[in-house]
Amino acid sequence: MSEAAIAKKAELVQEVAKKIEEASSVVIVDYLGLTVDEVTRLRVQLREANVEFKVLKNGIVRRAVAQNNLEGLDEALVGPTAVAFSNDDAVAPAKIIAEFAKKADALEIKAGIVEGKVSSKAEIEALASLPNRDGMLSMLLSVLQAPVRNTALAFKAVAEQKEEVA
Repeated sequence: MSEAAIAKKAELVQEVAKKIEEASSVVIVDYLGLTVDEVTRLRVQLREANVEFKVLKNGIVRRAVAQNNLEGLDEALVGPTAVAFSNDDAVAPAKIIAEFAKKADALEIKAGIVEGKVSSKAEIEALASLPNRDGMLSMLLSVLQAPVRNTALAFKAVAEQKEEVA
C-alpha cells in the first residue's frame, strides 16, 4: 500500500474518531439487503434530524473506537457497517433507525455509543423507545407546571366556595 493511501486512511481514522468523541450518540447498523431507495429514504430522514450517516470500513471504525479508548464493539464490527452520528439529540438516530427497521427487515442495529459509553443492541433499542428531546422537554415542562396549576385550581375552588356561602 502506498504512503499516500496510508496517510489518507490515517486521516479518515482521525476524522471518525473526532466524530465519535463529539457525538452525543452513535448507532452502528448492518444495512445489507436494503435497496438503494430504502437507503436514500433512511438518509433523508436522518439528515432532517441533523444526523450524519456514513458507510465505513470496519477497520477504520475499530481504529477510531480504539483512539477513544472504547472497548466492546469488535463483535459488532463484522460485515457491512454503517454508522449514524448525532451531536444534538442522543435519541434521534436510535429512534429513526429503529422505526425504519420495522418496515425494512434488512436493517439491523448492531450496537452503539451513547454519551461516550459503549451500548449494546438492546440498550440502543431501549433508547429508541424514549421520546425525543422535544418530547422530553414537553414532559418536563408539564411536570414543572403541575404544582402551580394545582395550587391555582385550589385557590379558585376556595374562592368559588366562599362566593357561594356569601
